[in-house]
Amino acid sequence: MQTFVIANQKGGVGKTTTVLNLGASLARKGKKVLVVDLDPQANLSSGLGFTKQFDKQSWNETEEAPYKSIYDVLINQTPLSKVFVMTNQKNLMLIPSHLSLAGAEIEMVNMLARETLLKKALSEFKEDVDYVLIDCPPSLGLLTINALTASDKLIIPIQCEYFALEGLGQLLETTKLIRGINPDLQIGGVILTMFDSRTRLSSNVVEDVREYFKEKAFKTVVPRNVRLSEAPSYGQSIFEYDESSTGAHAYEQLATEFIKRF
Repeated sequence: MQTFVIANQKGGVGKTTTVLNLGASLARKGKKVLVVDLDPQANLSSGLGFTKQFDKQSWNETEEAPYKSIYDVLINQTPLSKVFVMTNQKNLMLIPSHLSLAGAEIEMVNMLARETLLKKALSEFKEDVDYVLIDCPPSLGLLTINALTASDKLIIPIQCEYFALEGLGQLLETTKLIRGINPDLQIGGVILTMFDSRTRLSSNVVEDVREYFKEKAFKTVVPRNVRLSEAPSYGQSIFEYDESSTGAHAYEQLATEFIKRF
């Protein structure tokens, strides 16, 4: 089992879209994949159609969540084996998130070994899994630190837009600090997202990123694609929503490259 954290403290770079569709594509290729929704917004859980079975209003207002989530794993030490759910996609499993996770970082502050709670939970997970992909919130708080500590590799999505590299230094610095707890953590790759072939800027960003990260940058570039944006609102991966779209082709190529690399 290899564990990957998909992180970038800059929001809107395609973290959740990448976890959802890369995970689905790997599963379609016969790999057994576990995706972990570590973002309190629970967009990954929603994008995979899981939260649609619960009444949204009562889900937001009731004190107790209508299902077990990653919150229970981190705060109540509930085993992952009692939390994961199967998705509509064969070979793809989900550890869902919930709004209650928003307060988890405050609750975790006084907990023993708070940086390694997720690592401990994953080490006790006995299901047969090839890849674990962790979706992080757009911050470098305790949740992201838990993901970095639990992972073998860091995958960084970078959007092909102005200020793409802004704040990246802070993430790389945090990664160096995390190596004090997780000495094996490495940068596994950089995924260029939201590429717009009509603009020179997108091409410039691709050149800059490839010059900086060298072979760490994946050859596959994910285009800006309306279908990719639409699919999660239907609780579907891009392959269920529009398999013929440019977004689907890109994530299929990325998954092939991912398997060759890891």
